[in-house]
Amino acid sequence: MIYRSLFPRDIFAELDRLQREMAQAFDLSPNIRGFGRGGFPALNVGGTQQSVEIYAFAPGLDPAKIDVSIDRGVLTIEGERASNLPPTDENTAVHINERFAGRFRRVVSLPDDVDPNACEATYHDGVLHLSIKRRESALPRRIEVK
Repeated sequence: MIYRSLFPRDIFAELDRLQREMAQAFDLSPNIRGFGRGGFPALNVGGTQQSVEIYAFAPGLDPAKIDVSIDRGVLTIEGERASNLPPTDENTAVHINERFAGRFRRVVSLPDDVDPNACEATYHDGVLHLSIKRRESALPRRIEVK
């Protein structure tokens, strides 16, 4: 018999455990942390007055094998991450496999005021950073009153 305290020491850890069990039981997504099942790479999307900034957290990828495209206001990030597990046979076993491997694709709708021709992409330390400039016509400007 497993004894559990009625008042766990860390209530948030217990809530997180319960949420994970419910998500696994019912295959719910996205979860309370905002990271959907199968959502690789994890994204942070934000913006300034001059640009839209997107960070995709994708360690272990070859930058040459990441495809980034913008088509009709939709940004698509595609690629493949190789598995580094040993080949399975009767002599090997994998006990825990939490790292995503395989093909991935993330799609983000962009605002109407971005310029798809003014996009810069860099990959450094496992983070793909995309900076998409806004059109000049959409930028705020000061109008001098005479």
